[in-house]
Amino acid sequence: MAETGKRGITIEGLRKRYGSGDTAVDALKGVDMTVSPGEVVGLIGPSGSGKSTLLKCLGAVIEPTGGRMTLGSDVIYDGKWKIKDLRALRRDRIGFIFQAPYLIPFLDVTDNVALLPMLAGHPDGESRKRAMELLEALDVAHRASAMPSRLSGGEQQRVAIARALANRPPVILADEPTAPLDSERALSVITILNAMAKQYETAIIVVTHDEKIIPTFRRIYHIRDGKTEEMAGEGRSVEIKKNNQSEEETA
Repeated sequence: MAETGKRGITIEGLRKRYGSGDTAVDALKGVDMTVSPGEVVGLIGPSGSGKSTLLKCLGAVIEPTGGRMTLGSDVIYDGKWKIKDLRALRRDRIGFIFQAPYLIPFLDVTDNVALLPMLAGHPDGESRKRAMELLEALDVAHRASAMPSRLSGGEQQRVAIARALANRPPVILADEPTAPLDSERALSVITILNAMAKQYETAIIVVTHDEKIIPTFRRIYHIRDGKTEEMAGEGRSVEIKKNNQSEEETA
Protein backbone atom coordinates (compact mmCIF):
# COMPACT_ATOMS: atom_id res chain seq x y z
CA MET A 1 0.00 0.00 0.00
CA ALA A 2 1.24 3.50 -0.79
CA GLU A 3 2.89 5.46 1.96
CA THR A 4 0.46 7.84 3.63
CA GLY A 5 1.58 11.42 3.24
CA LYS A 6 0.99 14.53 5.17
CA ARG A 7 -1.99 15.61 3.07
CA GLY A 8 -3.29 12.32 1.68
CA ILE A 9 -6.42 10.37 2.56
CA THR A 10 -6.77 7.06 4.39
CA ILE A 11 -9.94 4.98 4.62
CA GLU A 12 -10.20 2.08 7.05
CA GLY A 13 -13.07 -0.39 7.24
CA LEU A 14 -15.58 2.06 5.78
CA ARG A 15 -19.15 0.77 5.78
CA LYS A 16 -22.45 2.10 4.55
CA ARG A 17 -25.84 0.49 5.08
CA TYR A 18 -29.05 1.74 3.54
CA GLY A 19 -32.30 0.92 5.32
CA SER A 20 -32.79 -1.47 8.22
CA GLY A 21 -34.09 -4.91 9.07
CA ASP A 22 -34.94 -7.27 6.24
CA THR A 23 -34.74 -4.48 3.66
CA ALA A 24 -31.24 -3.32 4.65
CA VAL A 25 -28.65 -3.10 1.87
CA ASP A 26 -24.94 -3.03 2.65
CA ALA A 27 -23.47 -0.86 -0.11
CA LEU A 28 -19.99 -0.73 1.50
CA LYS A 29 -18.75 -3.67 3.56
CA GLY A 30 -15.38 -2.55 4.90
CA VAL A 31 -13.51 -0.49 2.35
CA ASP A 32 -9.79 0.19 2.84
CA MET A 33 -7.96 2.72 0.68
CA THR A 34 -4.92 4.98 0.91
CA VAL A 35 -4.01 7.74 -1.54
CA SER A 36 -0.84 9.76 -1.03
CA PRO A 37 -0.15 13.40 -1.91
CA GLY A 38 0.73 13.80 -5.58
CA GLU A 39 -0.90 10.49 -6.52
CA VAL A 40 -3.73 9.78 -8.98
CA VAL A 41 -5.48 6.49 -8.23
CA GLY A 42 -8.16 4.78 -10.31
CA LEU A 43 -11.37 3.37 -8.81
CA ILE A 44 -13.15 0.87 -11.05
CA GLY A 45 -15.98 -1.59 -10.68
CA PRO A 46 -19.29 -2.68 -12.19
CA SER A 47 -22.51 -0.72 -11.82
CA GLY A 48 -23.97 -1.18 -8.36
CA SER A 49 -20.63 -2.17 -6.82
CA GLY A 50 -20.54 0.79 -4.43
CA LYS A 51 -18.42 3.34 -6.35
CA SER A 52 -20.96 6.16 -6.11
CA THR A 53 -21.65 5.45 -2.44
CA LEU A 54 -17.93 5.46 -1.66
CA LEU A 55 -17.43 8.76 -3.47
CA LYS A 56 -20.35 10.34 -1.61
CA CYS A 57 -18.94 9.19 1.74
CA LEU A 58 -15.48 10.51 0.85
CA GLY A 59 -17.01 13.81 -0.22
CA ALA A 60 -18.98 14.12 3.05
CA VAL A 61 -22.21 14.12 1.06
CA ILE A 62 -23.66 11.12 2.93
CA GLU A 63 -22.71 9.71 6.34
CA PRO A 64 -21.08 6.27 6.51
CA THR A 65 -22.40 3.62 8.89
CA GLY A 66 -18.99 2.81 10.32
CA GLY A 67 -15.25 2.87 9.77
CA ARG A 68 -12.71 5.64 9.77
CA MET A 69 -11.56 8.35 7.33
CA THR A 70 -8.44 10.46 7.81
CA LEU A 71 -7.66 13.54 5.74
CA GLY A 72 -4.04 14.55 6.18
CA SER A 73 -3.45 14.41 9.94
CA ASP A 74 -7.13 15.01 10.77
CA VAL A 75 -9.61 12.24 11.48
CA ILE A 76 -12.77 13.45 9.77
CA TYR A 77 -14.91 10.37 10.49
CA ASP A 78 -14.61 7.66 13.13
CA GLY A 79 -17.98 6.07 13.76
CA LYS A 80 -19.39 9.60 13.44
CA TRP A 81 -18.33 12.88 11.86
CA LYS A 82 -15.45 14.51 13.71
CA ILE A 83 -15.81 17.75 11.72
CA LYS A 84 -18.65 20.03 12.74
CA ASP A 85 -18.94 22.08 9.55
CA LEU A 86 -19.20 19.57 6.70
CA ARG A 87 -20.06 22.29 4.19
CA ALA A 88 -16.77 24.05 4.96
CA LEU A 89 -14.97 20.69 4.71
CA ARG A 90 -16.38 20.13 1.21
CA ARG A 91 -15.67 23.70 0.15
CA ASP A 92 -12.14 24.06 1.49
CA ARG A 93 -10.58 20.60 1.59
CA ILE A 94 -12.23 18.46 -1.08
CA GLY A 95 -12.32 19.28 -4.78
CA PHE A 96 -14.92 17.74 -7.09
CA ILE A 97 -14.73 17.04 -10.83
CA PHE A 98 -17.78 15.55 -12.49
CA GLN A 99 -18.60 13.93 -15.82
CA ALA A 100 -20.19 17.21 -16.90
CA PRO A 101 -18.27 20.43 -16.11
CA TYR A 102 -21.28 22.13 -14.43
CA LEU A 103 -19.83 25.60 -14.98
CA ILE A 104 -22.07 28.49 -13.96
CA PRO A 105 -23.38 29.75 -17.31
CA PHE A 106 -23.71 33.44 -16.37
CA LEU A 107 -20.15 33.75 -14.99
CA ASP A 108 -17.08 34.01 -17.18
CA VAL A 109 -14.24 31.51 -16.91
CA THR A 110 -12.24 33.51 -14.35
CA ASP A 111 -15.20 34.01 -12.05
CA ASN A 112 -16.18 30.34 -12.30
CA VAL A 113 -12.76 29.41 -10.92
CA ALA A 114 -12.49 32.29 -8.44
CA LEU A 115 -15.93 31.76 -6.91
CA LEU A 116 -14.96 29.08 -4.37
CA PRO A 117 -12.05 31.05 -2.87
CA MET A 118 -14.34 34.08 -2.67
CA LEU A 119 -16.98 32.02 -0.85
CA ALA A 120 -14.24 30.83 1.51
CA GLY A 121 -13.56 34.46 2.44
CA HIS A 122 -10.51 35.25 0.31
CA PRO A 123 -10.36 38.76 -1.21
CA ASP A 124 -11.67 39.11 -4.76
CA GLY A 125 -8.31 40.20 -6.17
CA GLU A 126 -6.46 37.32 -4.54
CA SER A 127 -9.10 34.84 -5.74
CA ARG A 128 -8.93 36.05 -9.32
CA LYS A 129 -5.12 35.99 -9.25
CA ARG A 130 -5.24 32.38 -8.08
CA ALA A 131 -7.77 31.60 -10.83
CA MET A 132 -5.51 33.07 -13.51
CA GLU A 133 -2.51 31.08 -12.25
CA LEU A 134 -4.49 27.86 -12.59
CA LEU A 135 -5.91 28.80 -15.99
CA GLU A 136 -2.38 29.49 -17.21
CA ALA A 137 -1.16 26.16 -15.83
CA LEU A 138 -4.01 24.42 -17.65
CA ASP A 139 -3.45 26.31 -20.92
CA VAL A 140 -6.83 28.06 -20.96
CA ALA A 141 -5.79 31.53 -19.74
CA HIS A 142 -6.60 32.89 -23.21
CA ARG A 143 -10.26 32.02 -22.48
CA ALA A 144 -10.32 33.80 -19.10
CA SER A 145 -13.04 36.29 -20.08
CA ALA A 146 -15.09 33.86 -22.17
CA MET A 147 -18.48 32.55 -21.10
CA PRO A 148 -18.79 28.76 -20.67
CA SER A 149 -21.03 28.41 -23.72
CA ARG A 150 -18.16 29.65 -25.90
CA LEU A 151 -15.77 26.91 -24.78
CA SER A 152 -15.11 23.53 -26.35
CA GLY A 153 -15.79 20.40 -24.30
CA GLY A 154 -12.10 19.97 -23.55
CA GLU A 155 -11.74 23.61 -22.49
CA GLN A 156 -14.77 23.33 -20.19
CA GLN A 157 -13.27 20.29 -18.47
CA ARG A 158 -9.95 22.10 -17.98
CA VAL A 159 -11.80 24.99 -16.36
CA ALA A 160 -13.62 22.48 -14.14
CA ILE A 161 -10.24 21.07 -13.07
CA ALA A 162 -9.00 24.60 -12.30
CA ARG A 163 -12.12 25.20 -10.19
CA ALA A 164 -11.51 21.94 -8.27
CA LEU A 165 -7.97 23.14 -7.46
CA ALA A 166 -8.94 26.71 -6.59
CA ASN A 167 -8.97 26.24 -2.80
CA ARG A 168 -5.84 24.03 -2.87
CA PRO A 169 -7.71 21.01 -1.51
CA PRO A 170 -5.65 18.05 -0.31
CA VAL A 171 -8.07 15.68 -2.05
CA ILE A 172 -9.89 15.75 -5.40
CA LEU A 173 -12.67 13.32 -6.25
CA ALA A 174 -13.20 12.92 -9.99
CA ASP A 175 -16.34 11.08 -11.10
CA GLU A 176 -16.04 9.86 -14.71
CA PRO A 177 -14.18 13.04 -15.75
CA THR A 178 -13.32 11.73 -19.23
CA ALA A 179 -16.59 10.00 -20.15
CA PRO A 180 -17.83 12.65 -22.62
CA LEU A 181 -14.41 13.17 -24.26
CA ASP A 182 -12.71 11.56 -27.24
CA SER A 183 -9.49 9.58 -26.77
CA GLU A 184 -7.10 12.50 -27.26
CA ARG A 185 -8.96 14.83 -24.90
CA ALA A 186 -9.46 12.05 -22.34
CA LEU A 187 -5.75 11.28 -22.20
CA SER A 188 -5.01 15.00 -22.06
CA VAL A 189 -7.24 15.35 -18.97
CA ILE A 190 -5.45 12.46 -17.23
CA THR A 191 -2.06 13.96 -18.08
CA ILE A 192 -3.23 17.26 -16.59
CA LEU A 193 -4.54 15.59 -13.42
CA ASN A 194 -1.20 13.85 -12.90
CA ALA A 195 0.70 17.09 -13.42
CA MET A 196 -1.59 19.03 -11.08
CA ALA A 197 -1.43 16.28 -8.43
CA LYS A 198 2.35 16.47 -8.38
CA GLN A 199 2.52 20.26 -8.52
CA TYR A 200 0.03 20.86 -5.71
CA GLU A 201 0.60 17.62 -3.71
CA THR A 202 -3.03 16.66 -4.18
CA ALA A 203 -4.38 13.14 -3.72
CA ILE A 204 -6.77 12.41 -6.60
CA ILE A 205 -9.25 9.54 -6.90
CA VAL A 206 -10.68 8.96 -10.38
CA VAL A 207 -13.83 6.85 -10.70
CA THR A 208 -13.99 5.56 -14.25
CA HIS A 209 -15.27 3.00 -16.73
CA ASP A 210 -13.17 4.59 -19.47
CA GLU A 211 -10.92 1.89 -20.93
CA LYS A 212 -8.84 4.58 -22.65
CA ILE A 213 -7.44 5.87 -19.36
CA ILE A 214 -7.36 2.76 -17.12
CA PRO A 215 -3.87 1.74 -18.40
CA THR A 216 -2.45 5.10 -17.23
CA PHE A 217 -2.95 4.44 -13.50
CA ARG A 218 -0.07 3.08 -11.44
CA ARG A 219 -2.49 1.94 -8.74
CA ILE A 220 -6.11 0.88 -9.08
CA TYR A 221 -8.75 -0.04 -6.54
CA HIS A 222 -11.34 -2.49 -7.86
CA ILE A 223 -14.56 -2.35 -5.89
CA ARG A 224 -17.06 -5.18 -6.08
CA ASP A 225 -19.83 -6.19 -3.70
CA GLY A 226 -18.94 -3.31 -1.39
CA LYS A 227 -15.29 -4.27 -0.86
CA THR A 228 -12.09 -3.01 -2.45
CA GLU A 229 -9.11 -4.87 -3.83
CA GLU A 230 -5.90 -2.98 -4.60
CA MET A 231 -4.31 -3.77 -7.96
CA ALA A 232 -1.07 -2.67 -9.56
CA GLY A 233 -1.80 -0.64 -12.67
CA GLU A 234 0.27 -0.41 -15.82
CA GLY A 235 1.25 3.23 -15.27
CA ARG A 236 1.51 3.59 -19.04
CA SER A 237 2.94 6.86 -20.35
CA VAL A 238 0.54 9.10 -22.25
CA GLU A 239 1.42 10.59 -25.59
CA ILE A 240 -0.57 13.66 -26.60
CA LYS A 241 -0.28 15.02 -30.11
CA LYS A 242 -0.88 18.73 -30.40
CA ASN A 243 -0.06 21.15 -33.21
CA ASN A 244 1.82 18.35 -35.02
CA GLN A 245 4.13 17.95 -32.05
CA SER A 246 4.32 15.02 -29.66
CA GLU A 247 4.34 15.71 -25.95
CA GLU A 248 5.01 12.67 -23.79
CA GLU A 249 4.27 12.79 -20.09
CA THR A 250 4.17 9.94 -17.63
CA ALA A 251 0.63 9.52 -16.35
